[in-house]
Amino acid sequence: MSVSSVSSLAADPSVCAPLSVLGRDVTVPLVTGGEVTYAALDYAASAPALQRVWDDVAAYAPYYGSVHRGAGYLSQLSTDLFENARRTVAAFLDCREDDQLVFTRSTTDSLNLLAAALPAGCQVFVFETEHHASLLPWREAHVTYLDAPRTPAEAVATLERALADRDPHGPALVCVTGASNVTGEIWPVRELAAAAHAHGARIVLDAAQLAPHHPVSVQDLDVDWVAFSGHKLYAPFGSGVLAGRADWLRQADPYLAGGGASHKVTRRTDGGVDVEWHETAARHEAGSPNVIGAYAVASACQALTEAGFDTLVAREQHLIDTVRAGLAEVPEVRVLSLFGDDAPRVGVISFVVEGWNSSHFAAALSAEYGIGVRDGLFCAHPLVRTLLGSDPQTQGECGAPEAAPGEKSLNAIRVSFGAGTPDEHVERFVRAVGELVRDGARWNYRTVDGRCVPVT
Repeated sequence: MSVSSVSSLAADPSVCAPLSVLGRDVTVPLVTGGEVTYAALDYAASAPALQRVWDDVAAYAPYYGSVHRGAGYLSQLSTDLFENARRTVAAFLDCREDDQLVFTRSTTDSLNLLAAALPAGCQVFVFETEHHASLLPWREAHVTYLDAPRTPAEAVATLERALADRDPHGPALVCVTGASNVTGEIWPVRELAAAAHAHGARIVLDAAQLAPHHPVSVQDLDVDWVAFSGHKLYAPFGSGVLAGRADWLRQADPYLAGGGASHKVTRRTDGGVDVEWHETAARHEAGSPNVIGAYAVASACQALTEAGFDTLVAREQHLIDTVRAGLAEVPEVRVLSLFGDDAPRVGVISFVVEGWNSSHFAAALSAEYGIGVRDGLFCAHPLVRTLLGSDPQTQGECGAPEAAPGEKSLNAIRVSFGAGTPDEHVERFVRAVGELVRDGARWNYRTVDGRCVPVT
């Protein structure tokens, strides 16, 4: 088959089936009677495990052993598996030869690790549009929060102005998302990295929402670090990644002090202890590492690479177009966006419905249609409030409209999907939105512990 033939196939989502994921055949009860196959449309929070990942983990599980310090066969096997996983993930990210890749618990953990490794006096620049995982870890640094831009070009210009005013002699770090967990819009990472480096700053990429949907190349984007979570990359086994420049990580105190991080420990004559810490990634991986989590992440990286991002992106764009076209047919629906309709995006779409409480709407989608979405502020409170034009307020009862027609909404609804999403799930979602807006909910709902639930 020729290269042109492969390209034409990749551009046609109809020939690309969704990747096999766990839970694809799970059925859930409906309050109106009967059961339906569950439509998992909350990938931006946690994506289901790829069947390939589950199978790989299950095949390894009987051979599980201690890592790095065991002489037995299973320990040696587990050590090889762990370090091979590190190399696989580094290749997936197209890391530089001298980069370090540290296995963490999540994106949040990765960025807190980097925050703890900042040089003294480091200035941090972060847009208010970030997820809390990348908005909040920098409390010990001098932080400049940047206003939400309305175009990619404005994002670059805003950053350049802020960097021009900084102390040029001290260290600086820019933190930016690759794709918004609220709007799905892809940020101009390469241009932001160029602006950062032009002003003597470094940049870390929060790729939690980008890596599951698009290829991420540390070298092509020219970022200094990248962080992401396994549970969003179809590997929900409690592992994350921080990969990038080694110098700040080597110079920092270990993120956790303990076994594995220490190379040599000796008693002093005064009764104290001297410690020589590792300078490799082990410096920040104290304790028994999550070898299964690391192996799962590597398995997911390999599965996505083998499936081919060209094909995956083409199919996901088909799903995005289906959802956006369906929502556009409902006048009461307003899709949230920073950069506008033409901005490239991943499969994450947030919206409000005029006259509806978001929790009520999400509960009805679940109870009456078997569709799982998310409602609220999505751990990105400043961004969602900016997009909604609303101030922090207490959510109303779910049985009543959150805001009267013409008034501002307090929260939003988010639908998200990816490589494992069947067409039927997004088609059911679009149909359900139209029916709920047109006909209303078919069941009664009430608020319990802050959540909207069907009355039983």
